[in-house]
Amino acid sequence: MRRLANNTFRSLKVHNYRVWAGGALVSNIGTWMQRTAQDWLVLTQLTHHSATAVGIVMGLQFGPQLVLLPWTGYAADHFDRRKLLMCTQAACAALPLILGILTITGLVRLWHVYLFALLFGCVTAFDAPVRQTFVADLVGEADLSNAVALNSTSFNSARLVGPAAAGLLIAAVGTGWAFLINGLSFIAVLYSLRALRMHELHISVRAVRKAGSLLEGFRYVWKRPDLSVMLMMAFLIGTFGLNFPIFISTMAVTVFHAGADQYGLLTSMMAGGTVAGSLFAAGRAMPRFRLLLAGAAVFGVGLTVAAFMPNFWLFGLSLIVIGISSLTFMNSTNSMMQLSTEPAMRGRVMALRLAVVLGGTPIGAPLVGWVADTFGPRWSLGVGALSGFAAAGVAVWYLVKHRNLRVWFDARRLHYSIDDDAALPGLRS
Repeated sequence: MRRLANNTFRSLKVHNYRVWAGGALVSNIGTWMQRTAQDWLVLTQLTHHSATAVGIVMGLQFGPQLVLLPWTGYAADHFDRRKLLMCTQAACAALPLILGILTITGLVRLWHVYLFALLFGCVTAFDAPVRQTFVADLVGEADLSNAVALNSTSFNSARLVGPAAAGLLIAAVGTGWAFLINGLSFIAVLYSLRALRMHELHISVRAVRKAGSLLEGFRYVWKRPDLSVMLMMAFLIGTFGLNFPIFISTMAVTVFHAGADQYGLLTSMMAGGTVAGSLFAAGRAMPRFRLLLAGAAVFGVGLTVAAFMPNFWLFGLSLIVIGISSLTFMNSTNSMMQLSTEPAMRGRVMALRLAVVLGGTPIGAPLVGWVADTFGPRWSLGVGALSGFAAAGVAVWYLVKHRNLRVWFDARRLHYSIDDDAALPGLRS
């Protein structure tokens, strides 16, 4: 048991990663408080239970990931990541502070939320690929997969605390204070960046600035069937499946007639599943492609089951399964794409991944919101389930064509064979 724990949390032995992880945990709690408060503000105070409006907010917040893609990846590969993070995190602190003041003073309007969602999306479009690739600078290549998984553990541990805390805070004093707390929480990240031991950073070779380097990431991925398929799967699930604010808020409000505290509890219940999924990934020595197939398929099954749950608590239990499967899938794509990509290309490839996962939100979120408003929240869960099954189908196609997947029955038992994942370019076995 002790050996398993040491393997799961081995990146925390690195001083710089411990400092970074501590600051990130505080900030992540604030981020989840804001996400919960923002959805509740739009759904119950600025509109009359409009899931479409929530979808528009999500689209504006994540759309810049796609629009700014060439420049965000370029920045992550060419500039000093620590200094760039200090700039983006400072901007991330300022925006919720202003929105919080508008909300507390009663001046906030729906278009304010739309505007701040767009501005926040522009900042995080540059911040996210830098944060993901900065992990390699903290721990080096050997522990990269573990550190990526622990980052997700931190993010989703905060998801256990943040929504529940936001629900209680909203019920007690209103939504605006959740925004203010989130803005102040970024101080912890800024402090951790200042406290790093610079001589212990594993700085990789920066990409050479040259003509055409903005598009080089696209060409690189185009030549790699494994990366292309992972991006296709991530697009399907990210666009139509990861619309949890819509799924959970509409089910809570319109189906189970729950209050803000119960809405926060549902989000925290799903976070319990995501923490379990991220810890499972952290304990694995190396991600495997077949894990992507399993994660996508179980994700589809979980959303299908959730769509039929008759009461609040059974729906919450189904969210745990969804959380485990979604984190298994997302962590695996993150680790596999980073480990199989050349360090000088990593920022652009990860920016492309984020653009695919989050940039499809302007398409998927309003559509899923419209389905929830028109046909009911349970049908919107069905749309998410289809995305998981479609992604699993793409994975099967890739395994058959490129990894020689063979399936047969013997003695009434199902058997299969597949080429080892070590065949992936750059991925160590």
